[in-house]
Parts: sequence; C-alpha cells; structure tokens
Amino acid sequence: MPTTPVPSALDVQAQRPTVAVALSRVGVAGVEKVIRVGRPGEELPYLATFETVVDLGPHQKGAHMSRFEEVVNEVIAEEIVGEGGGRAVRAEHLARRVAEAIRERQGARRAEVRLTARYPEDRTAPVSGIRTQEIFTLHGIAAATEHGSRTVTGVTAQGMTACPCAQEHLRDSSTGRLRDAGFDDEQIATILEAVPVATHNQRGLGTLLIGRTEDSEVDVDALDLVRVVEGSMSAEIYELMKRSDEGTVVEKAHRNPRFVEDCVREMLRSTLERFGGLADGAFVLAKQENLETIHQHDVVAERYGTLGELRAELARGEEPAQHTSLRQWLDAAR
Repeated sequence: MPTTPVPSALDVQAQRPTVAVALSRVGVAGVEKVIRVGRPGEELPYLATFETVVDLGPHQKGAHMSRFEEVVNEVIAEEIVGEGGGRAVRAEHLARRVAEAIRERQGARRAEVRLTARYPEDRTAPVSGIRTQEIFTLHGIAAATEHGSRTVTGVTAQGMTACPCAQEHLRDSSTGRLRDAGFDDEQIATILEAVPVATHNQRGLGTLLIGRTEDSEVDVDALDLVRVVEGSMSAEIYELMKRSDEGTVVEKAHRNPRFVEDCVREMLRSTLERFGGLADGAFVLAKQENLETIHQHDVVAERYGTLGELRAELARGEEPAQHTSLRQWLDAAR
C-alpha cells in the first residue's frame, strides 16, 4: 500500500557545497507586489517588482529561497496594509525594511533589495494643453550589513535627443549650398538661425539615483528627479500630442542637440544645483541610454560617485582618484 512521505528534517541549504566558493548575489528576482506610494493624502497603489539577494558564504550550499518571499510579504503587511486599510511608504524605506529582515532571517553577512515600480504622472502637452498620462519608473534600493543600512532612491524617465554630429555636418553642407545659390555669409547665418538644421534623433532613457547619508535632512522627491532627467535631454516627450505639440517638441530638440555623454553631464550638473544641500558623502549615479535610429546599436553613458568627488572634480578640473560605485557606497554605512 502507498506510504505517506515523511518531511525531511535535513537542512540541505546548510550543507557544505562541493566547491567552497562564496557567491556575491543569491536570491529571488521578479517578485511582484502591490504597494502604496505617494505624499500623505495622495497615495496610489502601484505594481512593484522586488529583487532580493544575499551574499552567500563559501561553506553554505544555498540560501533559503522561500524566506525571501516570506519576508517581503511580512514587511508589506506591516508597512503598507497595517491597521486602517493601508498607508503609503517611500520605496527606498520599504526596500530597507525588507533588506534588514532578510539579512536577519537568512543569517547573511549582507542583504540587498531592489524595488522598481511604474510611476504615473498627469501632465499637459506643451501647446494644445491636451491632458496625457506619462509613466515613469521608480527605484528603491537598500543594503543591510552588520554595520547598518543605506538606501538609494531614483527614477528612470524617457526623452528625446538630437545628434549634434550629424547636425553639424548638415549645417556645413547647407552653408555650401546656400553660398552656391548666391547668399552671403550674413544671410546664411540668419537663415540657419531661423530654420533648425535637421539631424537624426534618438529616444532616450535616463536614470538618476541618489543616496543620502544617514544624517541628511534634504528631501529627494521622485518628481524632482524626473524633472532633472527630462531636462538633461534635448526635449521632453509626450504620450499624446497634437500636430502643434509635435512641431514644438521636434524644434526644441533640434535647437538643443546633445550626445549621450552630454545628457549624463547635464544630469550631474542639475543634481548638484537642485540638491545642493546634500553632503559630500551623498551618492549619485546618472545613466543615459539612447535608442539609435540610423544604427543597429544603442549608445550608453554613465557616471557614479559621491557628490564630494564630483564637486572636487569640478572645482579643480581634475578627475578624482576613484569613482565610488553603488555597492561601495551602500556598504559604507556605519
């Protein structure tokens, strides 16, 4: 007759691995949960995706995968559901709570959590005033070690860039054709100033992450980060536009051509200006990816480091000895 399986009391994950090598990241990705994000009184439910990982030592075969999901569920129940039907939290604070709980539950030296959520904002097109809803990505990142926890908040937003290189080439060829047609240099300059010169465009994806030090009182709002990212590109884009809006957006982009590198540098400049109250120990990561139209590849640029490193570089005009990485900054909590 069939027998009922007896659950094993053996902790397989705690066994020694065949190859005694530590692993940098072990965990669960793609966990989807509904959270509430927003200013008090303006909270909205968003679908968030969690990636939860720990460092795994060389003498442990595996992490307890079910514990990652258990912790996410428990923290959301405590932080968001709570009593009274729910309350809003900041994405980075939720990530920190989960990271601290996972580190304790897994007995790990280090735990890291990355939360991403789609972030809606209502806005109006630039000329027609037609209302449209734009979707951005909200990031909350946290790491917990024996020394403490640190968090990073950020956004990813889209925009449009116009290539300066192709535009300069077309400007030169247009100058030659206008000169051959009998226009003098002053007339040519007037024409090229009045009529934007064509170039090829890219749809850009800009990401800006900011980490505040433990004693910081400067607030970093997601909408402010979106403004910085969009402002770093040649022009903003809109989901719904009339012809008048399209013409305005295209002309703005062509009067403001920028390379992918320009976008990252502009993000950094605007961050230092808008969040000037952040301490030198604060962290920033600016990344731009442009989806090419006349090439089969895309282009990317990125800069990360502390605000102190950036300020010193701009003041002295010399590159710092190092660019502090996200992991280095997160692990520097004391």
